[in-house]
Amino acid sequence: MKLRCLSLALLSLGAHTAARSHDAPQPASSITAAANKAFGAALDLGSKEDMQNATRGFIARLDDPVISNAKGEPVWDGRQFTFIRGDAPATVNPSLWRQEKLNNEVGLFEVTDGIYQVRGYDLANMTLVRGDTGWIVIDPLMSAEVARHTLEFAMQRLGRKPVVAVIYTHSHVDHFGGVRGVVDEADVRSGKVPVYAPEGFMAHAVAENVLAGNAMTRRAQYQFGTPLPFGPQGAVGSGLGKALSTGTIGLIAPTQIIRKTGEERTIDGLQVVFQMANGSEAPSEMAFYFPRYKAVCLSEVVTAHMHNVYTLRGAQVRDALGWSKYINEMMDFHPEAAVAFRSHHWPVWGSDNIRRTLVNQRDMYRFLHDEAVNLLNKGAKPDDLGNATYFPKGLTNDFATRGYYGTLSHNLRGVYNYYLGYYDGNPATLHRVTPVEQARGYVAAIGGADAVVAKARAAFDAGEYRWAAQLNDNAVMADPANMRARQLQADILEQLGYQAESGVWRNEYLVAAKELREGVKPVRLSTQGPDMVRGMSLDMVFDFLAVRLNHRKVDGLDLGIQIDFTDTKDTYALELSNAVLNNTKGRRLAKPQVSLALSQPAFFKMLLGGVPLPQLVAAGEAKVSGDPAALGAVFSHIETFAPLFPIVTP
Repeated sequence: MKLRCLSLALLSLGAHTAARSHDAPQPASSITAAANKAFGAALDLGSKEDMQNATRGFIARLDDPVISNAKGEPVWDGRQFTFIRGDAPATVNPSLWRQEKLNNEVGLFEVTDGIYQVRGYDLANMTLVRGDTGWIVIDPLMSAEVARHTLEFAMQRLGRKPVVAVIYTHSHVDHFGGVRGVVDEADVRSGKVPVYAPEGFMAHAVAENVLAGNAMTRRAQYQFGTPLPFGPQGAVGSGLGKALSTGTIGLIAPTQIIRKTGEERTIDGLQVVFQMANGSEAPSEMAFYFPRYKAVCLSEVVTAHMHNVYTLRGAQVRDALGWSKYINEMMDFHPEAAVAFRSHHWPVWGSDNIRRTLVNQRDMYRFLHDEAVNLLNKGAKPDDLGNATYFPKGLTNDFATRGYYGTLSHNLRGVYNYYLGYYDGNPATLHRVTPVEQARGYVAAIGGADAVVAKARAAFDAGEYRWAAQLNDNAVMADPANMRARQLQADILEQLGYQAESGVWRNEYLVAAKELREGVKPVRLSTQGPDMVRGMSLDMVFDFLAVRLNHRKVDGLDLGIQIDFTDTKDTYALELSNAVLNNTKGRRLAKPQVSLALSQPAFFKMLLGGVPLPQLVAAGEAKVSGDPAALGAVFSHIETFAPLFPIVTP
């Protein structure tokens, strides 16, 4: 009955059993080298403006770029990025290389007198704003160890004052997970240190990675390249930032909720004016303005690249049209601002530059929406959109709208999915056979695995890497033990990764190549911790238990379970029928098979701490009435998902 898979630390080996090859990554082919050279030649990679902004206001950087946890284990190692200097190697797209050189400008920076940023020590930025008596911390990074260490580093140079408030800009974990490194929860609960967040923050902060969390976390390994070593033939960054820190993730519930645009609060003597942006880059998000400093926080609504309308890890598709309208609104949201800072990347200074940035960012998301809807209304299919190449000239020539994270290809398809879903309207695709069945059918039709691999090899040699990958994938899926096919697929995907301008596309390709060669191996990646689980509502907990239920094994059972929470006086009816487990708050069953009475802390002891129910009963922390076997009939069939399921093999 333990919710082990709610903690998404991927520490166990999956069921991948195919034979393994330990071949090393290959160099860039002559075709890839030429393609990357031509790609770079078409861009003004020597432009100095972004580098001037990325280094402006530099104060200091950590003497030791390694940050460790209490056990002495590194949770951040800045040394692994030092290879990113000079000209791009043939194995990295030169435009992506430029972006990651900018992301490599790390340290403590002054945004304006009174506002400072810690950049480059986690995926996101942490911003410090000087109030009348202390520091307001905006987005305390992803893990407590890194947030604590860099806050201390900043205070040594800026002056030691207490943290008087925390602001979460939005509901993604890299912007709140380190909160316990900057503030004591007791001070938050007492009201001494308020925590501000946009409406819906807690529900979305917890929910996004719960119901589909196992699959999303596995896919996030590909998106962020966590199995890859950093290097010219491995990871170089995500475009959004360098990497995810791997320390302790926490969550302290906000005490002050912002609900509408124009809402004003005074925080430690500073007037703050808020603008809502829910449903843009995150389902719960806001921007805000500090009149004293003439500084606007753009949150992650505006970044120095094209963001994701659809994320490769698999979050809900975002509303590109609504996103563009929020940015359009920003243009009238305190136009007197002299500086705009963001939750990622570097700030923008000067009202004209801010307006130019907002115009191009607005137009980018509007274009993604309008172009996709225009094409789908003409009958274009998702793969047609994925191969579209037109992008407005003014946006193509702006590095801040290039696809270093999101891409034109997968964002146009994301808009298609937002409106029309997965089905392309062709009945031939309405009920496809499984990927393995399809692969075996194609292999047989082409003349066997050797013929498929030979044709894919010819395409590879000709530099037709996308077609080679699609063709050879059939040989791998039809027989994952075919090492010739696996090795060729790894070589193909690797070249595609070397050519990718998007950091996450590069990661996707190179992680796949690594797993094809070496098999699936455990990596250290956690997007949740105990705080996240404790933040789940009981409805969410029961819904997650229902998702994990093995429906076949309970088919035919009809059971009613009453759970009374003695501390909150809430009651829940769990009803098993037709192989599904429904939960209803406040419903009182007439004749439940079993009733369970306990406090919420005792309930979470059972689910999170693995304390057996009989032990809780013996200790007087729980009471069971009726037939205890009814509990076992349900909870003995709750499954634990394998965290390392295969992706590029069956």
